[in-house]
Amino acid sequence: MGSNELSGLRDAIADIDREIVSLSGRRNDLVARLGALKRAGGMPIRDYAHEKEVVERARRIAADAGLSEDLAERMMLELIRSSLVIQEQDRVEADSAGTGRSALVIGGLGRMGGWFARFLESQGFYVEIADPGSVDSGVPDWRDASGTFDLYVIAAPLTATQKILDEMTQAPPSGLVFDIGSLKTPLRSGLHRLARIGVRVTSVHPMFGPETDLLSGRHVVLVDVGVPEATLEAGELFASTMASMVEMDLDSHDRLIAYILGLSHALNIVFLAALAESGEKAGRLADLSSTTFDKQLAVATQVAGENPHLYFEIQSLNEYGGEALSALSEAVERLRSLVDSEDGAGFAALMERGASYLKETMQS
Repeated sequence: MGSNELSGLRDAIADIDREIVSLSGRRNDLVARLGALKRAGGMPIRDYAHEKEVVERARRIAADAGLSEDLAERMMLELIRSSLVIQEQDRVEADSAGTGRSALVIGGLGRMGGWFARFLESQGFYVEIADPGSVDSGVPDWRDASGTFDLYVIAAPLTATQKILDEMTQAPPSGLVFDIGSLKTPLRSGLHRLARIGVRVTSVHPMFGPETDLLSGRHVVLVDVGVPEATLEAGELFASTMASMVEMDLDSHDRLIAYILGLSHALNIVFLAALAESGEKAGRLADLSSTTFDKQLAVATQVAGENPHLYFEIQSLNEYGGEALSALSEAVERLRSLVDSEDGAGFAALMERGASYLKETMQS
């Protein structure tokens, strides 16, 4: 193959790529119009039955064209996800639930604080930021923010959040107040004090990260601290999205979080610590990796890139955290004992018990 022929083929592929991207843009234009019709008709954004038809159609077209059906499905799922993002964001903006209202995001320069600032702005809120890092915009201390606000979102580390809640008891705000902390037991006293003096206070835990652009399939936990109307009002902020709302009490939240976050974080931290202490180079391990190792390493790498101080708070400040860590330690020791004693039957029983747990509890 000559260089001219090679260059010509690459140019032809580039032309097709441009056409694919251009068609995707046209598809998004139609998606936006479709979303507007759904909104006008009071229809939900997501239609799982139709999504299934779209994917199955793509697989049939791929099969007829001699292409990979799995590739066609992955492409179509990404396009569906893109269309859902467009429709969800358009609906949030169109509903304008925050028009004429103001919000103060305390810790708004942080990653999740920034997410909430953008989310509230998209609803029409006038958003002001209070953050120790504020220089050109916002204020370093939330108490120096001008005026009063309809909404106060506290997106600070847990120890700082407790301090802010205590400060609010000195000059109770008239607007809705909620924190977005990963734990609630360390904030118990401050939240309850605000509730007792008549502040519209509740607690929210968004179960997603700051990179999230689509709330379909995501959960937002609402923790009522004695002011149910405040919890209802906080939930209404997400009414235009496809997020799933979950309500629970403060202690139940932290008991579950001990496993959902505490245990999963600990597993990945310990996994990387074991690798770091093994003396083996990560590159060499990756060269010989398996599917399971690749997936575990990907999750552990993501955990390693997070804020270690936040992750330490999640481990150390949860009143129920010790239970999950003890369970992890005991399970590792049990596994080691079974291997050391060459107990194959016990090893199989351990794995089978886990499989049975998943089967039974996922179906209940």
